[in-house]
Amino acid sequence: MPTEGVRRSREYRAIADHYGERCAQRSGVRLINHIDEGIALLAHLGAGEQAMRAFCIHPLLQSDADLAAVDLAALSDDVVVMALAMEYRSVANAYSSSMGARTPADIRLSPLTAVNDMLRADKVQNYKDFLRFHDGVHAHSDRLHRYFQAWLRRLGVWERFEALCAVTAPPAGAAQG
Repeated sequence: MPTEGVRRSREYRAIADHYGERCAQRSGVRLINHIDEGIALLAHLGAGEQAMRAFCIHPLLQSDADLAAVDLAALSDDVVVMALAMEYRSVANAYSSSMGARTPADIRLSPLTAVNDMLRADKVQNYKDFLRFHDGVHAHSDRLHRYFQAWLRRLGVWERFEALCAVTAPPAGAAQG
C-alpha cells in the first residue's frame, strides 16, 4: 500500500520530527494526526505518492515565516514533491478564513489535480476536526462554517463530506468532542 511507503519517506520524517509528540491545544489530538488522516484521504481519492509526500511537508511551508525558516533542501529531494507543496501553499494561502465571506466561485483552484486533491484532504480533515472540537465554542464558528463549506463546495466534495470523514478514524487517546 502506498501509504506505508509515504510513512517511511523523508517528507513524513521531516514533519514527524517537527511535530514530535505535540498535541493541538484545544482538542488534545496529536499534530501528526492531521498528516496521517490526510494521507488516508489522499489514498482514498486516488492521489499518487508524490501528492501524499507533498501533503506531509505542507505545514512546514504554509506561512511566510515557516517558509523563511525551513531548510528546503532537507525536506525533499524530489522536485515534483516540492513543486506540489509550493503550489499548494500558493492556492491555500490565496483564501484564508480571515479574509471574509467568499463564494465558492471566488476560490482559485490549482491547474494540478494532485494539488486540488491535497486541498480536498486538508479541508475535509480540518472541517471534520472543527465540527468535532470547535463548533459553537470557537469565537468565529459561523465564519469558519462558511469558509470550510465554500472550500468544500469549490473542491466538489461537499456532497460526500460525511463519506470522506468516514475514511479517517478518531485518533487513539484523543479528547472527545
